[in-house]
Amino acid sequence: MLRKLWLTFAQAVVIVLAVLFVVAIVRPQWLSISPWPAWWPATRMAQSGNERHDAILSYSGAAQRAIPSVVNIFTSKALEEPDGETGDDPRFRRFFGEQFAQPQPTFSLGSGVIVASDGLILTNHHVVASADEIEVLLSDGRRTRAGVVGSDPDTDLAVLRVAMLDLPAIAFGKSEDARVGDVVLAIGNPFGVGQTVTMGIISALGRSQLGINTFENFIQTDAAINPGNSGGALVDAEGRLLGINTAIYSPSGGSLGIGFATPASSALHVMEQLVRDGAVTRGFIGVEPQDLTPELAEAFQLPLTEGAVIAGLVRGGPAEKAGVRVGDILVAVNGLAVKNTTTMLDMIAKLAPGTTATFRFVRDNQRSDIRIVVGKRPRPQESRPR
Repeated sequence: MLRKLWLTFAQAVVIVLAVLFVVAIVRPQWLSISPWPAWWPATRMAQSGNERHDAILSYSGAAQRAIPSVVNIFTSKALEEPDGETGDDPRFRRFFGEQFAQPQPTFSLGSGVIVASDGLILTNHHVVASADEIEVLLSDGRRTRAGVVGSDPDTDLAVLRVAMLDLPAIAFGKSEDARVGDVVLAIGNPFGVGQTVTMGIISALGRSQLGINTFENFIQTDAAINPGNSGGALVDAEGRLLGINTAIYSPSGGSLGIGFATPASSALHVMEQLVRDGAVTRGFIGVEPQDLTPELAEAFQLPLTEGAVIAGLVRGGPAEKAGVRVGDILVAVNGLAVKNTTTMLDMIAKLAPGTTATFRFVRDNQRSDIRIVVGKRPRPQESRPR
């Protein structure tokens, strides 16, 4: 009898210990006090699981770190004087009022990011383009006038400066390390309602050929970006700058979950040149490129799968002077392969004006190297391929 009781007790103890062991591993939060030492795997799993759970509950830390560095930008531009047939007509003044006879300023809004404590602000070129006055509103309520240090229409970036010190500059993240699926926050002033934070993920990387800028390498995100967010910050889960919100895809003008931001690494490179020189200097050979698609390769009976077709030449440009023809296919620059028009533009832009580079073309299925003296890329409106 005693032997039977002892076996029953031992079996019950084993079952209880087994249940506790399973619960400690699978559902450690069910145990208010862990029976296992700190070195036990179940304890470490419970602690790391709780940390991850707490991190996912809120991104307020990242938002609070980045919000002080994001500003609202207000611009105004005076309209031209009305023509004599309307503005100077007494009948026009009588029926529509004196205010309609005078030029009325236009107003627009956007966002910006403080990138240096001594007053440097990074924003979009289109936010401040042609503005007569620029006013910046800080997150703490202070307002001040801003001046343009320089702007770059090719990347739609601009740098402003305000006469203020000890500003909360944002920390830069590594946009080159960003991955699809990473959580991001978009901070800006959509529709002028005030500073707003939206959350999403990185939907894609390296978006190009969208027709937004000349040089495109966008981070795509589904974090809500609306008019007024332009120039604002796209930050990671730690509040570090990953990109400058630039554009959205939306026939209606509102967010459809497809927004684009210029990577912080590209923005930093452009900003350094704008601060140093007031403009960005890029190489230029005067060509209008087109991707070599499988259809074009088949039509020209080419064995190539990568390259850029020269669809147009700038009259008197470096390429035309060197003997490049429409229809040539650029396959390499200084020995580096050209995959498409995006890589071609980036490679040429990095060439120093005045230097001579070797360009390999395919013409009539024959490869030939042409040396071209690189020129300086003009402003977008100054060149028109033919």
